[in-house]
Amino acid sequence: MLKKKEGFQGQKAIVLPPSVIEVCKAHPLLAGFYFTDIGFYPEAEFHYRVRPEGIPQHILIYCIKGKGWVEVDGKKWEVKPNEYVILPSNEPHKYGALQENPWSIFWVHFNGNEAKEISNVLKRNGQLFVHHAPFTLKLEKSWQEIYQTLESGYMTENLLISNSSLRSFFLILAFGASMGQNAPVKDLKAIDQSIAFMRANLDHCWPLKDLAKKVNLSKSHYANEFKNHTGYSPIVYFNHLKIQKACQYLQFTNLNINEVANALGFGDPYYFSRLFSKSMGISPSGYRKRKL
Repeated sequence: MLKKKEGFQGQKAIVLPPSVIEVCKAHPLLAGFYFTDIGFYPEAEFHYRVRPEGIPQHILIYCIKGKGWVEVDGKKWEVKPNEYVILPSNEPHKYGALQENPWSIFWVHFNGNEAKEISNVLKRNGQLFVHHAPFTLKLEKSWQEIYQTLESGYMTENLLISNSSLRSFFLILAFGASMGQNAPVKDLKAIDQSIAFMRANLDHCWPLKDLAKKVNLSKSHYANEFKNHTGYSPIVYFNHLKIQKACQYLQFTNLNINEVANALGFGDPYYFSRLFSKSMGISPSGYRKRKL
């Protein structure tokens, strides 16, 4: 059977940089529970993973369509639509899609002081390995909100919101409880407008003065307000968004390193590689080879 890491049309994934994970570990409201990787693989034909030693994070795999399988401790389970599994941290495992009807899955790697207890909640403290949870519009919207929040960057506010939303997502899976209505989206302010501009212009390298000019603020005032709002300087934040997009290019496209650099406005591919390595703790080529 063919096996592959990527290439599923419509796939999505976000991998937090090590520096952002350290922020989660140190924050009193995040240290208990935070995710490190999150994504969606639709109709993931030939999807296959083998981890002889497991990984440091717990893993949730939630199948909404098609079928797959999971193997732990020599035992193998089929996973069907509206079913999910939890793989404990540091435990050897294998999993993959069925060839004749490959699964579509939401997946997340998560950690923290409360991660084991949250895993037990998802397992419903029972002996069953595969658990049933109907896929609802509420779950889909919750997942999209998590992903879209992270696409706007890694300021503490976004980390708090996305991890809180994921906790709610998990509770819906575990208990099927109804959740409250979403809070209305607040009007965009200058810094939010700037972040929206950054997201729409990842193919350019805008200097600080031009970013400030776009929202009619002086350079110094803009820099101070941006840092106060996000916890990062504008250029560092912009680079976070670029590296996030670079990860997606590397994982989901065949663009070479130079092409990825050019697509993100970096005229010097060596500078891009250094920036990527500094942010993600691994080179672009190394990142492309790793398995999520």
